[in-house]
Amino acid sequence: MRLNHVPVEPSAGPSAVTGGLQSSKKAWTAAGEGVGSLRPTVGTALTKLEQGHTKVGAIAGCLSAAAAKEVYDSWKKYAEGVSERCGSLQHVLEQVGRDLLTTDDAVRGEMSKLNQKYADTEAVGGQAKDR
Repeated sequence: MRLNHVPVEPSAGPSAVTGGLQSSKKAWTAAGEGVGSLRPTVGTALTKLEQGHTKVGAIAGCLSAAAAKEVYDSWKKYAEGVSERCGSLQHVLEQVGRDLLTTDDAVRGEMSKLNQKYADTEAVGGQAKDR
């Protein structure tokens, strides 16, 4: 990557610039693949969570069973969101690697969209509900 306002170092090749700024498709792609590789692990965790929860069962009037169901539903939703977020971030990182001419503002804009879409919510567990 070469910036128009940064002079090329005389002793370096045509892609080197003062300050050592470098970017490579390989690095961006590797970062995207690394983030994407988390998805199967999250999927495995979701499967184990589901399998463990099926043993709890639903017992009418049992507060601990109701609480376990509520926690399960909450974590399942959260883990699914983590997996989706990893996929979205993988896409952005790999896109930057393919389109090395993408501007910093465009990358910031894509990351901002991800931050807005996947903004964490306030913690809701552990508080008494109408008790």
